[in-house]
Parts: sequence; C-alpha cells; structure tokens
Amino acid sequence: MEKIKQWWIDFFQNERNEDDWWSRKKQLWENRDGEIVRTQGKGEVFQKVRYDQETHYKYFFHTSFLVKQGEHFHLEESVVPYQFRMVDGEVVEHEEIKKDFSRDEMRILDMDDLRNGNSERFAYDRRAAVQYAERWWNSYNPEFRTFDVDCTNYVSQCLYAGGAPMRGAPVRERGWWYSGDSWSFSWAVAHSLRWYLSGSTEGLKGKEVDSPEDLLPGDIICYDFQGDGRWDHNTIVVSKDGYGMPLVNAHTDNSRHRYWSYEDSTAYTPDIQYKFFRIGE
Repeated sequence: MEKIKQWWIDFFQNERNEDDWWSRKKQLWENRDGEIVRTQGKGEVFQKVRYDQETHYKYFFHTSFLVKQGEHFHLEESVVPYQFRMVDGEVVEHEEIKKDFSRDEMRILDMDDLRNGNSERFAYDRRAAVQYAERWWNSYNPEFRTFDVDCTNYVSQCLYAGGAPMRGAPVRERGWWYSGDSWSFSWAVAHSLRWYLSGSTEGLKGKEVDSPEDLLPGDIICYDFQGDGRWDHNTIVVSKDGYGMPLVNAHTDNSRHRYWSYEDSTAYTPDIQYKFFRIGE
C-alpha cells in the first residue's frame, strides 16, 4: 500500500483542478474566512480480488480536517470509499466509488394520513438526538438494518433517539416507523422523509424555515442535488461553525461536522435545492 500512501501525499501537496473535491473544500472554507490547518488520513482495505495479471482493491479513506475560523476551531471528518487496480506494481484507475442516489427510490405518501392528525406535540430531546448522531456517524447500530443509501435511515434513528414517536405501522405509505423487518418509506427514503416532515401534523413534524442560520442542533436539512424535485439526501445538524452556520453529520458517505451546503460534494450541482426543518415545533 506504499504506492497508495504516496498517491495521497501527492494529492494533498499538489494543486489540483477546480473540479476536484479537495479544491472545492479549500475554497468553501476560504469563502467562510476559514482555513484547513491540518489534514490527516488513513485507509482501510475492505475488498481485495486477484485476477491473472492484476489485483483490484476497494478501501475506505478516513480523512480529518482541522478547520480554523478566527479563534474558532472544529474537526471535520469523512469516510469515503475508493477503488483502484494494481497492474505490474502500478496504481491504475484510482477513483472514488460514488453512491447511486437513484437507488433510494421516490415513494408517494398517503397525504390524507398526514393531514388528518391533530397538533399534539412531543418533547424533542435535541441533546439525545445529537449524541446519537455523534455516536453512530461512522458505524451502524445493529438494532437497525443498514441500507446502501443509508442517510435517511441514520437521520431517522437520530430523530427516534431524540424522542420522536413512531406511528402508522404496518402501512408503509403512512406515518413514520420502523419495526425490525419492515419500515415506512419515510423512515428510509430521502424524498419521503422530506415530504413527511412538511406534511405531518402530529408526532414527528417539521417547521420549514427560510435560512440555515435558523436551525438548531437536532434539526434536519434535505437536499435535492439536481434541483429536479427529487429529494436525494438528508443530514442532521450537530453543531455550528464560527459564524453560526450549521455543521452536519450524515451517512452514505459518512461525514461528521461537515459544512451544511455540500458544495464540496461530488453530488453537488449549481441547481441544488435545500429544505430546512426545525423539529418538534
């Protein structure tokens, strides 16, 4: 793996084109009057397959970024899968393994079920939700199923840890619930949770706000990367940066204390749309 270590050393030491994630991440923090003052990385192989003349590798690369904004410091972390081929001792086709968000299918909820509830509130424990988000940001609670596109399942678990009540079982198009071998679409599908939060009138519900600055730890951000009306991703706010903007945790590409806008993501497009939800109001 010495050649892979050298590849990453060269990556961080050399200037890359403006389209790669490292350049975009540096630019994101420069635009926020911030600076990445220290970077650390560690790789862990999870698949190795030998063929006649070459070996194929897949590995997770865990990166830590220490970000400084004025007198404020925070540590951002991410774990991203990569793959490459080793041919005659040389690294070939070294690239990120990108997740296919289209596998997280759009599901239509029963909107009558959302509207016919009452305005009953629950006491949302934001601290408990954030503690859960921090505990499981880069691992998987064995009490729940793990999905290939796991962002919404993870966010739902955080909300549940914060006291959000389940309802609607066993009808998958209704409510928000998880029960071992079954679950509502809103529990695990990004598009469905986005519409559930805005439509629910009892139990778990969200109040849409205009600005990310209005969010608190424990609140939820939804992402439509292509701006086409199909909601692809969800994150949970766990902290704020030096200027009071949200830092989020997420699954799928596991991330901790990431800047909320996802401008450094390979999924980002200029057409991206966001929804900001205050939970429990």
